[in-house]
Amino acid sequence: MNHGPIRAALAAVCLLIAGCGAGIPAPDPLPATAVNPAPHEFAEITTPPQSATDCDSEATLRPGALPSPGAMPAGSAMAAIIANGRVRIGVDQNTYLFGFRNPATGQLEGFDIDIAREIARALFGDPDKVELRSVTAAERLTSLREKKVDLIVRTFSATCERRQDVDFSAVYYRASQRILAPRGSGIRSKDDLGGKRVCVAKGTTSAAPLFSLPARVTVLGVTNWTDCLAALQQGHVDAISGDDPILFGLTAQDRNLEVVGDSIGEGAYAVGVAKGTPDLVRFVNGVLERIRLDGTWQRIYNERLGVLGTAQSPPVPRYSD
Repeated sequence: MNHGPIRAALAAVCLLIAGCGAGIPAPDPLPATAVNPAPHEFAEITTPPQSATDCDSEATLRPGALPSPGAMPAGSAMAAIIANGRVRIGVDQNTYLFGFRNPATGQLEGFDIDIAREIARALFGDPDKVELRSVTAAERLTSLREKKVDLIVRTFSATCERRQDVDFSAVYYRASQRILAPRGSGIRSKDDLGGKRVCVAKGTTSAAPLFSLPARVTVLGVTNWTDCLAALQQGHVDAISGDDPILFGLTAQDRNLEVVGDSIGEGAYAVGVAKGTPDLVRFVNGVLERIRLDGTWQRIYNERLGVLGTAQSPPVPRYSD
């Protein structure tokens, strides 16, 4: 076959196409403005949280003997959970080390998650008989009141104010509130926060100490601690203040940041339990007592929080009766 005429025709078409565009200038690029959005629900907190102090915030009911898994007393809150087939526990999925989603496995992991699974183990004999429901810090109280969950295990500090709405187990972890700032920022302690913008997670106790500082601080609240991290990286705030294990978890995600200064507040993490279920409070305290005495708590701490480089033993419970 003679391909000459076909090649000639293709060449003519190519010349025609090239000619059609000759002499036409390229269009000017469209103007674009860099976008630096603030995190979701980013807003200033202008008044300090209410702070009731008319109770022993850590006092809790003494545990009784733990029933065998699956054999809970008839009519108890635990028997109702067994009937549902799994325990519903409100947890975090955005706080590295305590409750976060492992990108490699897609599973929720962390110190709080392991505590939740120990409660499921005591109820069912199976640590996987748990429905981990992600809740924000601000949703912890309402989730219990509205019975969306059976328990909350989510860096939940026991306070007198919160005890008006929910009950608490014994304290299972103690934290100190400190400051997270960029390296070289000049922020080395609370004394350097005057006039600065500081981020906290809404619904936590972290805002209160900032309002007590001698120099005025602009306190800005977000939904999750990872939102604080984004706000700091984008320049919307100058520092973050929260419990030290949470802050060290954020530094693991950004090595340009460092935890500085002495403690400006304390956190006493306990399991949140709905009002009116003292049998469930005693049961959870029995689980916490068991893992404290048999070494499970220490093993979980070493596995999950050993990277903090500080040694901690299980907190000693304070029982009211």
